[in-house]
Amino acid sequence: MSLLALTVAAMFLVSPQDPARPSAQTTSGGVTGVRGEGVVAFKGIPYAAPPVGPLRWTPPRPPAAWEHARDASSYGAICIQPPANGDPGVGPLPMSEDCLTLNVWAPEGARDLPVMVWLHGGGYNNGSGTAALYDGSALARRDVVVVTINYRLGRLGFFDHPALAADRAADQPAANYGVMDQIAALEWVRENVAAFGGDPSNVTIFGESAGGVAVTQLMIAPGARGLFHRAAIQSGLGRQQSAELALDRPGRPSAQSLGRAWARGAGLRADVDAETLRAVPAEKLLTPMPAFYSDNLIVDGRVLTEDVVEAFEGGRQAPVPLLIGTNSAEFWWIRPTDAGAYGRVDDALTEAEHDALLAAYGGGEAYDQHVVSDFIFNEPVRHLARLHARAGHPTWLYRFDVVPDSNPEPSGGATHASERPYVFETLHTVGRPLGDRDRRASADMAGYWTDFARVGDPNGGGRPSWPDVRAEADMLLEFTNGGPVAKAIPNPARLDLISQFYDRTR
Repeated sequence: MSLLALTVAAMFLVSPQDPARPSAQTTSGGVTGVRGEGVVAFKGIPYAAPPVGPLRWTPPRPPAAWEHARDASSYGAICIQPPANGDPGVGPLPMSEDCLTLNVWAPEGARDLPVMVWLHGGGYNNGSGTAALYDGSALARRDVVVVTINYRLGRLGFFDHPALAADRAADQPAANYGVMDQIAALEWVRENVAAFGGDPSNVTIFGESAGGVAVTQLMIAPGARGLFHRAAIQSGLGRQQSAELALDRPGRPSAQSLGRAWARGAGLRADVDAETLRAVPAEKLLTPMPAFYSDNLIVDGRVLTEDVVEAFEGGRQAPVPLLIGTNSAEFWWIRPTDAGAYGRVDDALTEAEHDALLAAYGGGEAYDQHVVSDFIFNEPVRHLARLHARAGHPTWLYRFDVVPDSNPEPSGGATHASERPYVFETLHTVGRPLGDRDRRASADMAGYWTDFARVGDPNGGGRPSWPDVRAEADMLLEFTNGGPVAKAIPNPARLDLISQFYDRTR
């Protein structure tokens, strides 16, 4: 009887009748969250079945239903990944393959509010939707519903091998399991967000770095069409060329060749079967860490049928309002002579092209500090913005150049990922003192982002006007220490030379 009493008591503590615990009903069962300071939060909600055992490297499946109200007061596990090395975009342990959960924040009494779905960065190797940096409470107080998600990472999320191909149906999508997870999460939002006060017909996807790449990929993914209605891309590359599923190209091994090479290095037999691969300990798949630019970007023919830039150039991207931009000193620490995909971006320049660029930068020092950022971020983002505007879709381009006085880096501008706490109004999570200037910049960014989510236009609220690229193709909004300023795109001459290089080498 005592055990029964304890069970009944535990059920009562998470009962929808408990006024301290907000409740909602999903298609899988009821959930009970927490409330505080005008916001209700529901954490660790499964949006797909755990991709473990025989479900490793298979498309996400619906989660099993539950009978009693599920406690949604704490985050789920982060997905399997290497150590965070201090990245505030990674939530706390534990980590597990059973990680396909999402989190929802909404203002109390929410009804038919815009929905903002965040896709975290981390090179498709790290990150989670559970980091304090991405707490959605502040944005929710601006009358939006915020959703953050986990999705499979590294070789668990972006991988193929001939043994897996032999084990699956010919029409089963493969390799891009992390992108499939993102689509499954958006389907969950479509089916369930109304229960949390969100409007499923007004969904904005936004993300940074690899999360920005994810936004561009979802804009061209057939399976994501209609699941979102606005898109915001923060430092999301744009000119990257993906590996194909099974076709090797010069300098670009296929996903299956990369999978074969990893298995060989891991000591697996050449004739390894799918069952053996699925039994490999998850942590073993982390070594060596896959490279985002060459290993984790895959055109598989079903989930993703072409590269992002090809789709935009053909006008085949989702016809939604777009907010897109970069930071002023993205990869300031990477030099063009460094090893790796990013550091070798200028290797294919002709001598004449190199000399012209060197002159445009005003010498070798500026060239070394900025050329990688221009090749990887600034020119590609300008190119995508122009293409989207040329197709007739509302487009707003930005540059983030807010640098706190407490910034210890000799970056000469705003480094990669530094805008994240400004967008989320979570400045307290960055571990160094920030002042009123930063809080004003954060309020501006959060205001622009949430107004964009609300009506598909970031302008309003008495803030400086942000020009639409359709009307002013060479203009952007720059976030500065003194506030937002509409201005011409900086450094057009060197970006034009990089555009000409990309045109020549395509």
